[in-house]
Amino acid sequence: MSEEILDYLVVGAGPAGLQLGYLLQQRNRNYLILEAGSAPGTFFRTYPRHRQLISSNKPHTGTTDPELNLRMDWNSLLSDNPELLFTRYSERYFPPADDMVRYLADFAEANQLRIQYDTRVVRVDRDGVFQLTDARGRTHRAARLVVATGVGQLYLPPIPGIETVEHYDTVTVDPADFVDQRVLIIGKGNSAFETADNLIETAAVIHVGGPSSVRLAWKTHYVGHLRAVNNNFLDTYQLKSQNAILDGHVQRIDRDGDGYLVSFSFSRANEVVKQLRYDRVIACTGFRFDASIFADTARPELVIKDRFPAQTPEWESTTVPDLYFAGTLMQQRDFKKGTSGFIHGFRYSVRALHHVLEKKYHGVDWPSRTIARDPAALADAVLARVNRTSALWQQFGVLGDVVTVDRDGAAYREELPVDYVPASDYGKAEDHFVITLEYGPDHDKVDPFDISVSRIAQDDAGRAHDAAYLHPVVRHYHRGELAGVHHVAENLENEWDKPTAHRQPLVEFFARQLAGSAAAVSTVEA
Repeated sequence: MSEEILDYLVVGAGPAGLQLGYLLQQRNRNYLILEAGSAPGTFFRTYPRHRQLISSNKPHTGTTDPELNLRMDWNSLLSDNPELLFTRYSERYFPPADDMVRYLADFAEANQLRIQYDTRVVRVDRDGVFQLTDARGRTHRAARLVVATGVGQLYLPPIPGIETVEHYDTVTVDPADFVDQRVLIIGKGNSAFETADNLIETAAVIHVGGPSSVRLAWKTHYVGHLRAVNNNFLDTYQLKSQNAILDGHVQRIDRDGDGYLVSFSFSRANEVVKQLRYDRVIACTGFRFDASIFADTARPELVIKDRFPAQTPEWESTTVPDLYFAGTLMQQRDFKKGTSGFIHGFRYSVRALHHVLEKKYHGVDWPSRTIARDPAALADAVLARVNRTSALWQQFGVLGDVVTVDRDGAAYREELPVDYVPASDYGKAEDHFVITLEYGPDHDKVDPFDISVSRIAQDDAGRAHDAAYLHPVVRHYHRGELAGVHHVAENLENEWDKPTAHRQPLVEFFARQLAGSAAAVSTVEA
C-alpha cells in the first residue's frame, strides 16, 4: 500500500484523463492517472468498430487563428503546444480511429504526464480519503477522485432473449460473413447505422429497429444523433432496396436452429405484433457507465436508466463528496442536447472543471480581466469574444462567459458552466451578465433545407429573439434575478460585427440594464 495521499487520482487515460492531467500538471498539483491499458486511448483501439471517426477534422480553414480553428477541429486536446493538434495527424475529414490512438500517445509522451499503465482499478473505497485497489492488489490513495473512464460497458435494454444475440463490440465487421442473410440491428444510433451501412452490399435484408424516431444530427444539432456520414442506409429504405426502419418495440427474441424469431410491436400500426425471422440479430443499443468497482462507501447515484452517474453543476457526484467525473460522463448534465459526450465539447468542460477544483480546493480564483463599466466597452468585449471563442461555440448553452459589474468596473471571466454560476461567488454579485451561444428553443423543429418555411432574415436585429440558428445571447441578473435578455442577430458566417445590426443594439441593452441597476441601488440607499 502506498502511504502517500495524492491531491488527485484520475482513473482513465483517454482524452479526458489526459486533458485533466495536462491541466493539473500545469499547476504542479500532486496527481496520478491510473490506466487499465498499456497505452492511452484504449477505447479507440476498439471503437468505432469500423474504424472511422465521425468527429470533424478540418486542417484547411482559411485562417491561422488557433481559436477559430478549434471550431472546426473536433479531435484536438487543449494545450499550449501548436504541434499537438490532431489536424497534423490526418488530412481526412473523418479520419481513421488509429490516428486518434497515435495522437493520444504522443500527447501523453510530449507532456510527460504522470500515468501508471496496466493498472486496472477493481475497487474504490472512501474512508476520509479515497482508496483505490488495482488488480495486482496495490492501493492508491487521494483526497479527491476524478473518474474519466467513459461509458465503457454495453447497455442492453431489458428484452427477454437479448443475451442470445450478437453485440456491437464483438460482432464480425467483415461484410462477407453476412452474404444473403436477413439481419436485424437493434438500435437507432450511429453505431447501429454504421453497422447497417457496412452490410448493405452483402446482406439480403437489413432491418434497423427501435422505439424512438430516427433523429438527424443536422436538424437537431446534437452530434450524437444520426450523422450524415452514417445514413446511406436511409436511401436503401426509402428507395425500396429490401431494407427497412422498424419503429416499435422488440418484445422478445427466441433463438432456434434456423436463427432468430423476433416478436416486434409496431408503433405505426397501432401496436400490431409480428413474428419476424432473421439469420442474425445484432444489439447496437449504446453504452453505459460501469459502476461495479465502487464499494458502498463510495458508490455514486446513477441516473438515466442507470447509465450515468448523477452530477452537480460542478460535475461532482450528488452523493459522494470529492468524487468528480470528466469526459463523456459529463454529458449527464446536458444529455442529448449538447456536446459534452464528445471530445470537442468535454475538452472545455474539463478545463472548466479544473478551474472549479482550483477555486474550491486551492483558493485560486477563476481567471479574469478588468474592463470599463461602460456600455460600449462591455459590448465590444462581448462581441470580440463571441466572434472568436471555440468554447462557447462548441459548448452552446452549457458554458458561458460571466461579466460581474460593480461601481468601480467590470470583471470578465470566460467559460463557466452556466448551471454553476447562480450558486457561485460570481452569481451572487449585485449585477452580472452571462454570455452564451445558443440555438433558438425550437431549432430542432425547423428543417433548414425547406425554402417554404419563413425564416428570420440575416442580421435582423428586430427579430433576433426569434432566431433558430446559433447566435449570442446576453442575460443580465440583478441580485440573482433575471433582469433582461438580449439576443444578438444571427449571421450566416457567424461574424457578429456589424455596427447597426449587432453592436449598437447591444450597447443600448447594456446602457438600459446598467441604468436600471443604478436607479434600483439609489432607491435602496435612499
